Amino acid sequence: MSLTFVLGGARSGKTSYALREAWNHSGKRRVMVATAQAHDAEMAERIARHQAERGEGWVTVEAPLELAAAVAALGAGDVAVVDCLTLWLTNHLLADADLSQKVAELVAAMQASPAALYVVSNEVGQGIVPDNALARRFRDEAGWMNQAMAAAADRAVLVSAGLPLVLKG
Repeated sequence: MSLTFVLGGARSGKTSYALREAWNHSGKRRVMVATAQAHDAEMAERIARHQAERGEGWVTVEAPLELAAAVAALGAGDVAVVDCLTLWLTNHLLADADLSQKVAELVAAMQASPAALYVVSNEVGQGIVPDNALARRFRDEAGWMNQAMAAAADRAVLVSAGLPLVLKG
């Protein structure tokens, strides 16, 4: 149906923007496709806070690794917020997966999906060059992933300080 890529820094308001946009699709099943994993108490609190912020009326699908399959399972009657791609990428990076292949599979699933998709990702390339190889690889892989998603998207929106700036569409 449509693919909107929502990009922004930490605490930029990108998820809130995506949720508001998705909520405006009346008559559709609202789905939150979550990629986070609660490996510690602080992350569990973050996840609980996100669940409370979006309120009732959402179905949650947990997809920390199998995001392409979760997207492929969505139907034409769904509007989904995928939050977030950089956590999903981290999960695969730490699992030593073929990141290029995983990103290509995800882009293909999103382009084929009949659902209205709002896909959230962090912009990580505007800071300093990280001081270690893993962090540099993550920054590079996230940048390439974000470029692929923006190219595939019907719309691309950058959110900064809670304000959306349409980059495409």
